[in-house]
Amino acid sequence: MCGIIGYVGTRDVVPVLIAGLKKLEYRGYDSAGIAVVNGNGVDVVRAEGKLFNLEAKLKEKPLKGTFGMGHTRWATHGKPNENNAHPHRDCTGKVVVIHNGIIENFLPLKQRLQKAGHEFKTETDTEVVAHLIEENLKSGKLKFVDAVRKTLKELEGHYALVMIDGTEPGTIVAAKQGPPLVIGLGENENIIASDVAPLLSYTRNIIYLEDGEYAVADQKSVRVFNQKDQPVERPPTRILWDAVMAEKEGYRHFMLKEIHEQPRAVRDTFNGRMFEESGQIYFNDLQFTPEEWSNIERVTWWPAGRRGTQAWSESSCSKRRRGFRSRSSTDRNIATATPSSTRTRSSSA
Repeated sequence: MCGIIGYVGTRDVVPVLIAGLKKLEYRGYDSAGIAVVNGNGVDVVRAEGKLFNLEAKLKEKPLKGTFGMGHTRWATHGKPNENNAHPHRDCTGKVVVIHNGIIENFLPLKQRLQKAGHEFKTETDTEVVAHLIEENLKSGKLKFVDAVRKTLKELEGHYALVMIDGTEPGTIVAAKQGPPLVIGLGENENIIASDVAPLLSYTRNIIYLEDGEYAVADQKSVRVFNQKDQPVERPPTRILWDAVMAEKEGYRHFMLKEIHEQPRAVRDTFNGRMFEESGQIYFNDLQFTPEEWSNIERVTWWPAGRRGTQAWSESSCSKRRRGFRSRSSTDRNIATATPSSTRTRSSSA
């Protein structure tokens, strides 16, 4: 569940992007990066791991500008490393894209673009979008926004996209088909993010993009369009939440929010470790050698509470098919490590 932020205005953009990404850390991520447009093009800095790694790199290579975007990535296509971290660029390095979601038809698009001479540097589906925009710009007949419009009509899947072109500084295009994307309307500045929390330091006037819509934002204005490229007139929503309430996304408390996020969390976890193009499954958190994997004879689940035990029970059929022996938290050796009250409760779960 990636985090997205884009900014155009008069402020020093790097602190805006880093502060915004910190408010999106709860979404989970394995790498981070920012892109800043300056007078000579687009500078990109990325880092594997947590945001403090990115901040350390920015101390070594400071970026300056008032226009840019940032991203925290949860891997879906390609290993979680610096090379696959967002933002991603086209062959020229001028078109830059960040993305949350999955481009389902990225493989045929990638193959088509490779035949046309495009060179890909990452394993991600996102990079396809940057190259597709570049391809649509090649004729010289289309401006950046028009090239993005044409590109969006070729994409299949669910996505939140933010796109910039270093040759047209000051213009951000954002598109939504599934994952959330919101726009904050400020004074001589506009800011785009995955949710409301990063926006509240700058504005309380918010536009929620709906599926199939895209927005063209600059320092002075935001224009929203539907799938037929028709303008959408939608008055902004005035947000009265504080920052903590914004992080709850309208739920009464964080526990309720987490309950409703469980299906998406499971999906994102699997998407981050199974790669369609190579057919491989990658466990970044489990640094086992092939020999160590082959020596595994049994997988032990330690579920907690009634729901955990139910999940263990429902999975037992799958485990038997794979030849695994499993045992629940009611096993004697686990129960004896817990207080007597917990042991009694677990035994009845």
